[in-house]
Amino acid sequence: QVQLKESGGGLVQAGGSLRLSCAPSGRTFSSYTMGWFRQAPGKEREFVATININWSGTIAYYADSVKGRFAITRDNAKNTVFLQMNSLKPEDTAVYYCAAVEGYTTILRSARYEYDYWGQGTQVTVSS
Repeated sequence: QVQLKESGGGLVQAGGSLRLSCAPSGRTFSSYTMGWFRQAPGKEREFVATININWSGTIAYYADSVKGRFAITRDNAKNTVFLQMNSLKPEDTAVYYCAAVEGYTTILRSARYEYDYWGQGTQVTVSS
């Protein structure tokens, strides 16, 4: 059983930065996709960013709303995926979830049903 644990959320002023972390435990994958989604109050959970990982490298994709401001990366040694969020806006306020699915692909996995494992979420609040 895979468990995902997010960390790094908090309160930040508009224009500020936060870095979220997601560390899987229970199993290790050699090839997988790790995604970040977010859900604001009263809204559907939406795709933010995803990274496809295998032995040869990574491929990252971003939602248009965060492109150029957010960056998804991984640290092999720490078995952790990060979401660096810069130039934050009040509309970025949401609970952020990491999700994972085993297996490598080069295509974008942006739908919730494509992921098998989910974290509990971490709150990000951006004040104006």
